Amino acid sequence: MPSVTLSTSKPTTASADVLILGIRSDDDKGDLADTLTLLGFSGEKGQTVRFPSGGLIKAPVVVAVALPAEPTAEDLRRAAARGVRAATHASSVAIALHPAGVDEVEAIAEGVGLGTYRYDAYKSKNDAKGAKAVELTSATILTPFARQTTATKAAERAATVAAAVNTARDWVNTPPGDKRPVDLVEAISAYVGASGADALKISVWDEKRLAKERCGGILGVGQGSDSPPRLVTLSYEPAGAVAHLALVGKGITFDSGGLSIKPGASMQTMKLDMAGAAAVVAATVAIAQLGLPVRVSAYACLAENMPSGRATRPGDVLHMRSGATVEVHNTDAEGRLVLADGLALAAESEPDQIIDVATLTGACVVALGSYTTGVMGNDDGLADTVLAASERAGEPMWRLPITEEMKGTVTSSSIADLRQHNPKPYGGALFAAAFLREFVGDVPWAHLDIAGPSFNEGSASDYTPTGGTGTGVRTLVKLAAELAASR
Repeated sequence: MPSVTLSTSKPTTASADVLILGIRSDDDKGDLADTLTLLGFSGEKGQTVRFPSGGLIKAPVVVAVALPAEPTAEDLRRAAARGVRAATHASSVAIALHPAGVDEVEAIAEGVGLGTYRYDAYKSKNDAKGAKAVELTSATILTPFARQTTATKAAERAATVAAAVNTARDWVNTPPGDKRPVDLVEAISAYVGASGADALKISVWDEKRLAKERCGGILGVGQGSDSPPRLVTLSYEPAGAVAHLALVGKGITFDSGGLSIKPGASMQTMKLDMAGAAAVVAATVAIAQLGLPVRVSAYACLAENMPSGRATRPGDVLHMRSGATVEVHNTDAEGRLVLADGLALAAESEPDQIIDVATLTGACVVALGSYTTGVMGNDDGLADTVLAASERAGEPMWRLPITEEMKGTVTSSSIADLRQHNPKPYGGALFAAAFLREFVGDVPWAHLDIAGPSFNEGSASDYTPTGGTGTGVRTLVKLAAELAASR
């Protein structure tokens, strides 16, 4: 990720390999107007063109990005990302998107950090012709606020959040054989250790401790694998904390479906099934690095869902941390089982709010598509707060209901307290949320189903890369920041 600095330099004199120039109106085109016209630049939303500056400005190359007349923070975040993605083979860029305030500076800096993400851990460092690939190492945001401490701090916040998002992306993109539960624990431990956040602590429960603590959901899902499950707990307890937020993440490092095995094509991207745990861990580390005065208890429920002679069978009954028994009907609906134990533990810590993040149901993708997170819960106020934070963070979310009839369906098992899977082929996202609700007690709780936006199987665009997207991190950090500011 490139370093980001601020400068009061003018776009025409800024020193960089590439100038990224935001065009809101003809006034922004200056001496480049004729060139932009010849290139067919009309200012249409999302339009980007790259061309040599011809000596009209100091930077040898210009990337022009279209902006609306009054851009939002999200417009600027996306424009900055488009610009740096188009600045190929450049090691430095200057960015002139004309921010009107410190919040806009932060959005631009975040767009830079997110837009330059690449996952190349398993690729040669050379390009297709054998030459060493050029990396963007520095970005300078041109702004009249460059000398203000608030603007500098805003850019630093953006770098912290973008780094957290990119870490979550890395974990999701890692091949499943290299991030089995014990491997992911090692990665999380190293990340926490390198965070520099002294108030952040980590603990790990292995399969023996999970059994002792009656976490039958996590154990039941993970028992088919020869890589046993783990529960990672992060505790951030700053002095003077004004609130206590509990976060729970689904961390299925690979989901074969278990004995209810998936078709081969459906398994291809199932390394993504720990995206919720990745988001929760990365967000917690970012919250700690930012020093927000909010206590956070985070639970990453890690297991590999595999078929074997030891695997949980349809018809088995699991004994959960909460004391409830659950009849299993479909071992491919495993995420709710690991989350149930995590939610019960979160509720025991007596937080002010609980939020879980999970790639939980294909039904949510059917309902909301590939780019929007479903939000469900037991508290209207918390749901509204989450939705408002997600909008400001730039992560689309939409609220779905937990309908009354789902309560009776969840409790309809003839041999256990709860049934794990919806007997009907519709309403799957709502049933899953109704099941999770059984484990949070009276604590205000919101469930974020990120099954759609957590992974992009298409081409990269703006700040959304191919593969893991890091969805949820920005919303959780924004939520904690606003929770701290409201008390």
